[in-house]
Amino acid sequence: MTAGVKLIRSPGLAPVEYAYAAVADGPVQAVWAAGACPLDADGAIVAVGDVAGQTHQVMRNLATALADAGASLTDVVKTTVYVASSDRADLVAAWKVYREHMADYDVPSTLLGVAALGYPDQLVEVEAVAVITTPR
Repeated sequence: MTAGVKLIRSPGLAPVEYAYAAVADGPVQAVWAAGACPLDADGAIVAVGDVAGQTHQVMRNLATALADAGASLTDVVKTTVYVASSDRADLVAAWKVYREHMADYDVPSTLLGVAALGYPDQLVEVEAVAVITTPR
């Protein structure tokens, strides 16, 4: 748990790889991160056709965007992981890489298979909401 964020694990619900809820405590600022895409610094899609490779880039880009806003992955209170696939194996591949980057911080998250994402050849996108404590 980071300052200002308490992850809620509901003992009456099935055990899963993420908290069921998160509570922001104390004076905080909210950070809404746009969906991070698998783009390199030049704006090109990386790892075309590779869900895991794209997810690594997405998570690096998300971490950078959060850092530029004064936050980190451990300040996140909710994520949504989008995978442009109806194949459950692709969703699982993206989720495994996402969990690798989130480590033991099992923030509430939703994993979705969708028909398409915004860029040609884009397979993965992750959006996040974070909170950071504000000085009193």
